[in-house]
Amino acid sequence: MDASAAILVLTPAAEATARRVAAALPGATLHGLAHRVPGLDASFAETLNHIRSLYQAGTPIIGVCASGILIRALAAVISDKRLEPPVLAVSEDGASVIPLLGGHRGANSLARQIAEALDGHAGVTTAGDTALGIALDSPPAGWWLANPEHAKGFMAELLAGAPVRIEGNAEWIARSRLAVSDKADLTICLTEERRTSDDKTLVYHPRRLAVGVGCARGCPADELSALVRETLEAEGLAEGAVACIATLDLKADEPAMNALADALKVPLRVFDAETLEAEMPRLENPSEVVFAEVGCHGVSEGAALAAVGPQGSLRVAKRKTANATVAVALSLAPLKPSEVGRERGRLSVIGIGPGRDDWRTPQASRLLAEADEIVGYSLYLDLVAPLIQGKPRHAFPLGAEEERVRFALERAGEGRSVALVSSGDAGIYAMGALVFELLDRPQADGGVSDAARRIEVTNAPGISALQAVSALIGAPLGHDFCTISLSDLLTPWEAIEQRLKAAAMGDFVIAFYNPVSKRRRTQLAAAREILLAHRPADTPVVLGFNLGREGETVRVTTLAALTVDEVDMLTTVLVGSSASRAVMTGAGKPFVYTPRGYAKRIEEKL
Repeated sequence: MDASAAILVLTPAAEATARRVAAALPGATLHGLAHRVPGLDASFAETLNHIRSLYQAGTPIIGVCASGILIRALAAVISDKRLEPPVLAVSEDGASVIPLLGGHRGANSLARQIAEALDGHAGVTTAGDTALGIALDSPPAGWWLANPEHAKGFMAELLAGAPVRIEGNAEWIARSRLAVSDKADLTICLTEERRTSDDKTLVYHPRRLAVGVGCARGCPADELSALVRETLEAEGLAEGAVACIATLDLKADEPAMNALADALKVPLRVFDAETLEAEMPRLENPSEVVFAEVGCHGVSEGAALAAVGPQGSLRVAKRKTANATVAVALSLAPLKPSEVGRERGRLSVIGIGPGRDDWRTPQASRLLAEADEIVGYSLYLDLVAPLIQGKPRHAFPLGAEEERVRFALERAGEGRSVALVSSGDAGIYAMGALVFELLDRPQADGGVSDAARRIEVTNAPGISALQAVSALIGAPLGHDFCTISLSDLLTPWEAIEQRLKAAAMGDFVIAFYNPVSKRRRTQLAAAREILLAHRPADTPVVLGFNLGREGETVRVTTLAALTVDEVDMLTTVLVGSSASRAVMTGAGKPFVYTPRGYAKRIEEKL
């Protein structure tokens, strides 16, 4: 279990037990139902939505509540048991701890750990765990099962009383209650070497191999991949025993290396030149040419050796092609990649939507949960507080957008996973464009460092304000539309005015962002006058306030009646086209829509 657990507290009676659970789980955070259990690490208003958000973010969930609450919340989103986070129910008195989901992804062991702390009982129900003390289809971290398709039938034979022969050594096997016999028909093989597997032989590879690689900039991915795979095959080493790909930090963004790591499903870890140069006495093929170019005498051998540490050894010396090199080192025990060098930095540019939990995408929630640090405007960070509890938060004020983005990029350049949070969609009048602008500029011309330019950038889309207000009022965006920001802080008013006239002449539905501020009070009125010259005075206008947040209101007015005083910084203004219509339902609720042109087809059928 890599992520910190969220402990859900729904009633005051559950708080004492929840705190005991938290004391037993370093890094765990207490999440309280806001109107019942205030003052905890994080709070939430809607229980089922909050549980779903945590689950979809990959956060382990421990509910000090009835198991039915967790089951009802997650029933519709449960999919792949190989990917789901642990979900456990703990009774309010702490007597029972029930792993509901993720039994083989840490829930069973977590249940035992919690039960021990509470002097309770872990209700583990998976057959292998209860009968044999082992889950053969889910080996512990640092081990890889080569033939998982045979595990179910293999386990069935063991549960029926069949003995098993063990080849190799592993503490987790020794701790089990398997019936071991040298004459058994069933075999468990534990080795970093290639072995044939079948329904009578389960092969487990300890991830003890570090593959060090080097390559010329722009090396074809196929060339590097073929070199590595051919080397492993020639040496009789299993790909499943590879724990990580290791290289020099200058190559963190090399496409071929990242493609190799993705293909082998292992992380890429990088070292600085000084660390690799410290391995010089252990290199079999030091190179003065390499030293002159990058500051160390060997990249592939040095990186492999640095990854396995001083107790490890070089298993395969450097091999090369025209553009690539590879070396393989062997550690004494399975490697923990997170403790090897550092990862390539990642910046996740996240749009969280207007603010509602159920309007935030699962990808956004997952990236927030995975991030090491969170950067953003303080209000936006507050909107996702339950998902980022316990993480370093770097809050910046309004107006410090460049500083905010530059900081996030440079932190990622140091090897961190950083989330840059925007409301709505980060690519729409938000931080997304500035991220790429700073990456595009040369460092000497106001850009970011070379290290920051080598990071991975991931964009998570979000529901934008124009989508939110449109959905709440009907379908005003049913035909051609555009968005215009009325802020002249970064764009001259003359350019904004030109765009307004073009949109008015084109009869677009228009969503106005940044319509007013405390000091900007004239632009919206000017826009209204431009539009009145091209569309009717009764054109519907939708005003959305605090969308997706407390105090949300949406109302309809007309273009003629629109005034600056009814709009503030948190308002989205949506002006219809000449074809847009405002209509009342039978229940007296207004809605606005813009027809797309189906009227002619409908009338032809009459």
